[in-house]
Amino acid sequence: MLLAGRTAGLSRKEGQMNRSTAPAEIAGVLLAAGMSTRMGRNKLFLSLGGETVLGRAVSSALAAGLDSLVVVVGHEAERVREALAGTGARAVLNPDYARGLNTSLRTGIAAVPDGVRAAVVMLADMPLVDAEMIRTLVARWREAGTELAVSRYGGSVVAPPIVYGAALFPELRALDGDGCGKSVIKRHRGEEIAVDWPGERLTDLDVPEDLARVAGGGG
Repeated sequence: MLLAGRTAGLSRKEGQMNRSTAPAEIAGVLLAAGMSTRMGRNKLFLSLGGETVLGRAVSSALAAGLDSLVVVVGHEAERVREALAGTGARAVLNPDYARGLNTSLRTGIAAVPDGVRAAVVMLADMPLVDAEMIRTLVARWREAGTELAVSRYGGSVVAPPIVYGAALFPELRALDGDGCGKSVIKRHRGEEIAVDWPGERLTDLDVPEDLARVAGGGG
């Protein structure tokens, strides 16, 4: 299967050559707009390891050396904006956040700076994703010359962080509903580079028990 648009017919070798001569700016897109319905309160402001869940996610993204960071906000948007003040991250409102994760992904991709080579998509409620994971994923994407680099947990489950090359941005901007880009990944199956992580790193915070398990070091 060939990638849509400008990636059609582009070999991995050609992709690597293009990256060596083109701007290498990589944007981060952190999705932080959810309503935390199952948690019972806004999980972004829960304390974990001496900082909030939101602060932990932003710190990891910035420490990874990304050139810019967009944080997509929705639920309690002003509270999240205030928490981001002074971090260097840019908050972008998704007014349709209640319609599903893909609407936030679409909003975030639309907000990345012009001319970026790729965007790293992350979820704010995955506290075991650290800066080293993000750096490694970006490095593997650069080396592979593909438009897509995914994280694979426990050998089988694909989840963020995920690197989407700029050629995939039009597809991401057309998304709706839930899935965090799953339809785009499925459409380009076999073209991606996968970076493997231990299954226990695949931890998101949905219910209070999740927070207690992570705080206790249970992953």
